[in-house]
Amino acid sequence: MELYLIRHGIAAVRGTYTNDDERPLVAKGISKTQKVAQKLRLIGVEFDLILSSPLVRAFQTAEILLEADLSSKLETFTPLKPGGKIQDWLHWLQEKRNNNSLNTLALVGHQPDLGNWTEMLIWGSITDQIIVKKAGIVGLRLPDSREILGNSELFLLTSPKWFI
Repeated sequence: MELYLIRHGIAAVRGTYTNDDERPLVAKGISKTQKVAQKLRLIGVEFDLILSSPLVRAFQTAEILLEADLSSKLETFTPLKPGGKIQDWLHWLQEKRNNNSLNTLALVGHQPDLGNWTEMLIWGSITDQIIVKKAGIVGLRLPDSREILGNSELFLLTSPKWFI
């Protein structure tokens, strides 16, 4: 299975909204994210499902991926909010793998969580070394076995500038 972890695009400055969950993408963030989505489409990437953090900036990013015809399915997923636990996602994934043929999945969320989840999936521990830039992408191949943590293969780690 291929997993793409995608950080939300450039959003309004932190502190400009009373509720940080409501910070939207700014025009530059929308434009860059659209270019990244177009490039993904051009190279033939398609997702069986996009899971997004419910925060506005992440969900807007996921909608841009949807509008670029990278998937026909988008769902919010609370564990992708800042501070979410990878174990909640692993439990969800195990249920999906048992009931469904899910080959390519996108997770749209936030830093440092996406970097930490990447490290857990590759090395089985967090070292705070992987930083996912805004509208950046991590691509992982997950093993077919139940032992995903520490056994996944990194095939893509890029900032948006390499896509636009």
